Amino acid sequence: MPYHEFECSQCIPERIKHAVDKTKNDLTEALPLGYLNTIPGTLSERGCAYCGAKHVIGTPMKDVIHLSHGPIGCTYDTWQTKRYISDNDNFQIKYTFASDMKEKNIVFGAEKVLKNNILEAFKAFPKIKRMTIYQTCASALIGDDIGAIANEIMEEMPDVDIFVCNSPGFAGPSQSGGHHKINLAWVNDKVGQVEPKITSDYVINYVGEYNIQGDQQVMQDYFKRMGIQILSTFTGNGSYDDLRAMHRAHLNVLECARSAEYICDELRKRYGIPRMDIDGFGFKPLSSSLRKIGLFFGIEDRANAIIEEETKRWKPELDWYAARLKGKKICLWPGGSKLWHWAHVIHEEMGLEVVSVYTKFGHQGDMEKGISRCEAGALAIDDPNELESLEAMYKLKPDLIVTGKRPGEVAKKIRVPYINAHAYHNGPYKGFEGWVRFARDIYNAVYSPIHKLSLVDISKDKIVTDKSFVTRQMLSDSQLDESILNSKELHEYTGEFDSLKRLRGRKYPQYPMKGKLAAI
Repeated sequence: MPYHEFECSQCIPERIKHAVDKTKNDLTEALPLGYLNTIPGTLSERGCAYCGAKHVIGTPMKDVIHLSHGPIGCTYDTWQTKRYISDNDNFQIKYTFASDMKEKNIVFGAEKVLKNNILEAFKAFPKIKRMTIYQTCASALIGDDIGAIANEIMEEMPDVDIFVCNSPGFAGPSQSGGHHKINLAWVNDKVGQVEPKITSDYVINYVGEYNIQGDQQVMQDYFKRMGIQILSTFTGNGSYDDLRAMHRAHLNVLECARSAEYICDELRKRYGIPRMDIDGFGFKPLSSSLRKIGLFFGIEDRANAIIEEETKRWKPELDWYAARLKGKKICLWPGGSKLWHWAHVIHEEMGLEVVSVYTKFGHQGDMEKGISRCEAGALAIDDPNELESLEAMYKLKPDLIVTGKRPGEVAKKIRVPYINAHAYHNGPYKGFEGWVRFARDIYNAVYSPIHKLSLVDISKDKIVTDKSFVTRQMLSDSQLDESILNSKELHEYTGEFDSLKRLRGRKYPQYPMKGKLAAI
């Protein structure tokens, strides 16, 4: 096995099995370990199971009060970091709710606090009649019976409905454990409670779609043009009651298999609804997906008409970007299923060379599909930490990384541009136009003139670049030579320095200015 050993992780020998250099040989020789408990001391960037349930799956539901039963930090950490937009004025993005458990609640229990919070939330938003309550580590450890409180409220207020998701942060190795729990809880507790109005001969559930910057609405347009009714979207721009009617669909169309394959499999077992995996990214994968759906319903001609129209409109623009991106090196570090949704098509349709792939919460199957679709020589990493990411970037010297906001900001510090894989920069990225939009964002990142300025090192520049600000470089006695002290620009502003000395003397008399600066 061609394991890749990071210098920064030599003190944690177990990490060597979580990074592999892909060879041209059998894929089984390039598969790192995945979806295991994080090794203590590695400072993982993973999210917890609570985050996977609330932030990824639950929050995109648009007409719901999303309340976390736990400390305020849990709900704050999972609020507004993704652009799950909706057509009801983004209620689910504007507001977040928490029971705000304190130390005394851990000791004496917090069920009364929770009930008061539920009543207060419904009173504050009387038009919203649906709520999801998410368990956190704190409320799980003390054993609060959230389900009993929810049932009490529903008896007292018959017009409301509450869904309880018991997925504390420790419920799985990563946020993927939370995906699993909320999938099963929803199909167990809510599916089958509402009978929908069927308006088409072709009815689907659109599953594993979270409407990031409008992705769902792009795909919805294609489905409507094919005459297909979307019964529910799990869960982007999805309605709580529509999702209770998932049992009446003719087909489950699955986009993100990592987060939502569980509910599709359960719906197939319980209601006989078949599952079809599709891909909304890239011209070729999207075209194939629309044809598959069309073939299932016997309306392939409608799919072909859309493909022909959209390709004719947008392919020339994609080709323009591809010609300018060919050969540029990219690290594809999106976290989950986008690893394999993008790995091959980003190379085939944009000409980018994928030099590294990683996943923070994906399973072995995700890594296997991602590695199989990227080029030989790529570095594959499971559950990386910040130091390993930095070391990989220093070694691979990519022109761009596509990742989440936290590792993206780290990359910017070492002057590597990034595109936000989770919330997008200027999305949506799905659909034919969306894929061109993605190529445009990559092009703008790679060729940004502002980014090129960041590569200019001015740390050793002794020219006074801003006369109203004394840099740390200028304040250093070892760097402040006679040429600066005698410079015309500096002496023109001795008055400013005199004021600075007097102010500092009044505020910080214990730290008088010393050396050459004191002599100015």
